[in-house]
Amino acid sequence: MSEPSSPLVRLERRGPVAVVTIDHPPVNVLSAAVLDALVERLGEAGADPQVRVVVLCGAAEKTFAAGANIREMAPMGPAEAHVHGGKGQGVTVAIERLPIPVIAAVHGSCLGGGCEIALACDFVIASDDATFGQPEVNLGVMPGWGGTQRLPRRVGAAQARYWIFTGRPVPAKEARDQGWVLRVVPRSHLLPEAMALAEELAGKSADALAAAKFSVQLAVDRGLSGGLAYELRLWESLFGTADQTAGMESFLAKRPWTPSARDPASPIPGIAGVGRADGVVSASGKRKN
Repeated sequence: MSEPSSPLVRLERRGPVAVVTIDHPPVNVLSAAVLDALVERLGEAGADPQVRVVVLCGAAEKTFAAGANIREMAPMGPAEAHVHGGKGQGVTVAIERLPIPVIAAVHGSCLGGGCEIALACDFVIASDDATFGQPEVNLGVMPGWGGTQRLPRRVGAAQARYWIFTGRPVPAKEARDQGWVLRVVPRSHLLPEAMALAEELAGKSADALAAAKFSVQLAVDRGLSGGLAYELRLWESLFGTADQTAGMESFLAKRPWTPSARDPASPIPGIAGVGRADGVVSASGKRKN
């Protein structure tokens, strides 16, 4: 067994399995530094010919990952949000492009960006205390790391709308019943269960698993690249709006806030009509570029 690597995100080899652990106490907030470290550790796992499977987990007592760093994001405008959103999407794409299976072992809170990272994994095994959610709407924004694209593919459009539009937490057993979480186990069984699946997969042909992983992704996630680009465009456009400013400031101050009135002339792409990744169609059917 190899020694764990540097802080923030640790990598530990357990035979053919790389256990990648987010270790940013107290709640594993996904800061820019954590995102960079995640990409680096995933790259290390993918470059090691002895690694056949990755298990992704969190070291915090009560959270897999509490989501993005709101204090870091609150002052951002659209340009900064574009860069930061690109980092978050970069982690999810890195997971999907690894030619080896990635299993998320999720306990406690798995919200916002943490949920989006779990969505990119090939399998999710959750403890019975795990809770998932995309609560960005409560901060005046929307998921921007792939949540609007992958969640409908995992749980269906109706459930994804409900998750994203309400921002409500979803217990692990409900996420399992909706077809996304593979198994729900007691907290003490979480890592052993994930490792058992990882070791089973590690005994398969690496080339066959890689081919199967990418082929299934093509079947399920066709058009994902364009969808991610459009999601990022919409997400960044929310930064600097009154609701994003008030929502994030209120979150940090731990006080309630009231969203502003709807503006029919809002500049958010697609809000007045049908959004398109290559332009915006107005209610009259004319393209706005």
